[in-house]
Amino acid sequence: MAIREVFMPALSSTMTEGKIVSWQKSPGDKVEKGEIVVVVESDKADMDVETFYSGFIAAIVVQAGESAPVGSAIALVAETEAEIETAKQQANGKSAAAAPVAVPATATAVAANATAVATPAATATPATSLRSDRPVVSPRARKLAKEYGVAVETLHGTGPNGRITADDVGMAAGKAPAPVAQSQPAAPVAIPAVAHPVAPTVTASAGARVVPFNTLQSAVNRNMIASLAIPTFRVGYTIETNNLDKLYKQVKSKGVTMTALLAKAVAMTLAKHPNVNACFSDAGVNHPGAINIAVAVAMPDGGLITPVLQHADQLDLYSLSRMWKDLVERARIKQLQPQEYSSGTFTISNLGMLGVDRFDAILPPGTGAILAVGASQPTVVASEEGTFAIRRQMQVNMTADHRIIYGADAANFLKDLALLLETNVQSLTL
Repeated sequence: MAIREVFMPALSSTMTEGKIVSWQKSPGDKVEKGEIVVVVESDKADMDVETFYSGFIAAIVVQAGESAPVGSAIALVAETEAEIETAKQQANGKSAAAAPVAVPATATAVAANATAVATPAATATPATSLRSDRPVVSPRARKLAKEYGVAVETLHGTGPNGRITADDVGMAAGKAPAPVAQSQPAAPVAIPAVAHPVAPTVTASAGARVVPFNTLQSAVNRNMIASLAIPTFRVGYTIETNNLDKLYKQVKSKGVTMTALLAKAVAMTLAKHPNVNACFSDAGVNHPGAINIAVAVAMPDGGLITPVLQHADQLDLYSLSRMWKDLVERARIKQLQPQEYSSGTFTISNLGMLGVDRFDAILPPGTGAILAVGASQPTVVASEEGTFAIRRQMQVNMTADHRIIYGADAANFLKDLALLLETNVQSLTL
């Protein structure tokens, strides 16, 4: 007989903690090995997670709406019904000196690499259906509560849906300033003429609030901080788009998107410049075995994700467009598989559709370059003969890792990309 832990799995290479979206099983329910028991929100998607053990869900340690580090216990599974009560006692005492749980030696390593199968979000049990009366506490608030000796069960959360925030804990511990009361003004205090100027006190308005980062935003934050350690440089180029715009009008009715056109053009150019498709590693320049174009997409609830058009150089425009439509639809309901957002070898960030004429993009860690694409706009252009004409042009700026890509590499890549889009754009349809 044994009582085993269900661990928070690592659902992506960048995931450090996960959030419980909903439990598919309640305490006391019988489960079979390989059965889905919980839906977890990783840094990029919601994933169904299986159990490695058969038995009974004895206790849920991490409730729906709460987060836990990868590898930590989120539930206990009892082999027999007779052990359920014992498991409950262990769950209640996990924060104190609880007896160690009997777990196979390899359980932690296996759980950290648990197989997750994504299913439509509509099939998941609502997060509130299996909730108990246990308060929802943010990870930082829980840490501060332990540090200050505050019992979170006694607090009233001021965050979304009653979530207990770090500010709530600080207020209870007397570590945060109390709200300014509406009372009669105190008598003025006499200040000597020689006193140094006092900075005015800034009081938050009644409607001020702090919105906690969601899981995806937190992952983006970590990546942005990591990107600061990369020595990057930027190169810009002006590309005439008359022929590209003409081709787009021809194929748009067939379902081809501008994203697919740009991804195809970039992929074909990368095939001639493999060093721009590479990335840095401690052992040397890492050349991937494929050209996978990641494209930045803003998420409705904040943050961004980069769905990947894998083998973009080998697929036709129509296949790329269908693939892109499917990726975006599933990205926005958090149903992408990890390899569909983490396998990019080159990234495109396009703000042109929002009217932005030029910008610099931040290089995602683990890649060598990212291309920022601005809007195509009519521009007066002078020829060498002294005549003027109106041409549509767009500005593109590439941010590159200078450890593996040099100025000449970036310039030659952009030159060939411009040549393809300006004079040989029909080759994208072949």
